[in-house]
Amino acid sequence: MNREMYHTQEKRFKTLTGPIICTKDNAWLGEGYYFWDSLDDAHAWGVNSKRRTNRYQIYKALIDCENVLDTVFNEEHYKFWLKQIEKAALKIAKSTGSKPTIKEINDYFKERGNWGTVLGILFQDLPENQNFSMVLSFYYRKRIQIAVFN
Repeated sequence: MNREMYHTQEKRFKTLTGPIICTKDNAWLGEGYYFWDSLDDAHAWGVNSKRRTNRYQIYKALIDCENVLDTVFNEEHYKFWLKQIEKAALKIAKSTGSKPTIKEINDYFKERGNWGTVLGILFQDLPENQNFSMVLSFYYRKRIQIAVFN
């Protein structure tokens, strides 16, 4: 199944011909190509994260979700993901004596994760931005993003 999704990048002189990989240590799902499910979220990301130039562009893409771990809509995938996170966190905590960082979890998966044909992860959080909620202090709307690894 293909999903129409959005890739936010700083505005450049030349239009991109492909997405740019995210390699930041604090990237939720590690190194990958990140896309938003909602155009509103893609714009919010541009406004909040592209502050160096205060200019951004949004690119639309069709993402093949055939071999994606869907932690948003698939309960089995979600439970698998939880188990993997908690297993990795426990191993890291035992060896370091403290809770792992996002980078440590992602490095662990990159080095030891063997999930067969998984080419990406569909993930969600709840945006704590009152501009996206029609109800005061109730963050009911999912902010959905995918990290594509290949």
